[in-house]
Amino acid sequence: MDTVEKLRVLSRDSRYDLACACGGSRQEHRRRGADGRWLYPVVLPGGGYTVLLKTLLLNACANDCKYCPLRAEAGFRRCSLGPEEVARLFMEYLRRRMAFGVFLSSAVTGNPDSTMERINGAASILRRKHGFKGYIHLKLIPGASDAAMEESLSLASAVSLNIETPGERHFATLSGKKDFAKDIIRPLGLMGRLTGRGMRYSRVKCTTQFIVGAATETDREIIDYVYRLYGGMNFKRVYFSAYQKGAGAPDIPGERRAETLPNEVFIREHRLYQADFLARRYGFTKDEFIFAPGGNLRLDKDPKEAWAEAHPEYFPVRLNTSAREELLRVPGLGPETVKCIVAARQGGKIRSPEDLGLKGKRLQKAMKYLVCE
Repeated sequence: MDTVEKLRVLSRDSRYDLACACGGSRQEHRRRGADGRWLYPVVLPGGGYTVLLKTLLLNACANDCKYCPLRAEAGFRRCSLGPEEVARLFMEYLRRRMAFGVFLSSAVTGNPDSTMERINGAASILRRKHGFKGYIHLKLIPGASDAAMEESLSLASAVSLNIETPGERHFATLSGKKDFAKDIIRPLGLMGRLTGRGMRYSRVKCTTQFIVGAATETDREIIDYVYRLYGGMNFKRVYFSAYQKGAGAPDIPGERRAETLPNEVFIREHRLYQADFLARRYGFTKDEFIFAPGGNLRLDKDPKEAWAEAHPEYFPVRLNTSAREELLRVPGLGPETVKCIVAARQGGKIRSPEDLGLKGKRLQKAMKYLVCE
């Protein structure tokens, strides 16, 4: 294959890793470029968005992750890009103003450090040879040395390492080669420490991703880990990727469940993104989420509305006098709407929710829990 054909294959295979984009808002959804490559919007640390070219350097993997279509025993078209090729291709995208940043990942070849050498090598060429000062997201390989990870941090704007599942028990059903404590949790902790406030790499954003539904994990277990990642480990974003039928080995739990409940995992993914937003933007604690029997978030209602229904004593909230934190608990009201309410109250009494631009289903939902004095 020539370089362009290899990029087509490898950028397609990189779509399974969402730890840089997707979820949250419409602006974060990936899109396909005119040439068929996937381009990913990403939020910048200082605000605003940029567009990333995302690709693997290699898709022939030595690991056995049973949820992954690129696992060692799977049969598909294998190829690789060298660090110089990747850097040259990206600089051409940049010149043509098709992408303004890059996400580099790779399947594992040889050992984790030899794979990290390829990833870091491409980033180093971009930074030092081409003088690129923009956004670079680098994927850290489970089992890589501290030195290899620190080199990535010195080159990157953001780094990610996928946690995959909440805990050793679930992780063991998906991989027999990787060790959850040594290859996943220990490096996640190192990432958090090295990027903490006042540390050398505090400017670098850390993210991770759960594979939802491949094992038998519950949403309760995932959310418990989400709060650990945000609280004690300094992570900026957690992403969720619904396991897709046919992607992994036929004997994993997610494959069997997809036969009988094909759409459930995608609703679960959506509910987890909503819960994540409540954790990051609304001040919800992990104990405030309402779970259905079995430990998953309710599929029929978003987590905020489920909480509101379980706490009738909290309502109604007064549109003109309640505090910002109280307004944020009202289903249908988001941070921007609440900001508008607080600002509008400075100019006098709000006569009706319609004055704030609320309409349709959002208005109907909010009015169950609001009173406009």
